[in-house]
Amino acid sequence: MSENITHVKDADFETEVLKSDTPVLLDFWAEWCGPCKSIAPMLDDLAREYSGRLKVVKINIDENQKTPMTYGIRGIPTLMVFKGGKVEATQIGAVGRGQLTQMVDKVIAQGQAGASA
Repeated sequence: MSENITHVKDADFETEVLKSDTPVLLDFWAEWCGPCKSIAPMLDDLAREYSGRLKVVKINIDENQKTPMTYGIRGIPTLMVFKGGKVEATQIGAVGRGQLTQMVDKVIAQGQAGASA
């Protein structure tokens, strides 16, 4: 496990994700999921690279079934970017770093544009 990534349970999902002051990249994953394991190092890199601007969070769907059900998760890995308690972007399946950083940058930029306007 990485010190840059927060692991949440259904019980602390609201506090850690919905009420976060910074945007959150949430990874719905499971221990048995090969593609989930393949993107894990990339998520760790992003957590370090975006430190202070983005919080990277993982939730194990086998151990926490309420949250995935709430968000209609049908396949994993599913990555969602939350901002201000709302889902701003979703990506289903393992993706490349470029595609993921583009999704994250877009959500982060929205806040900066709104703040300066």
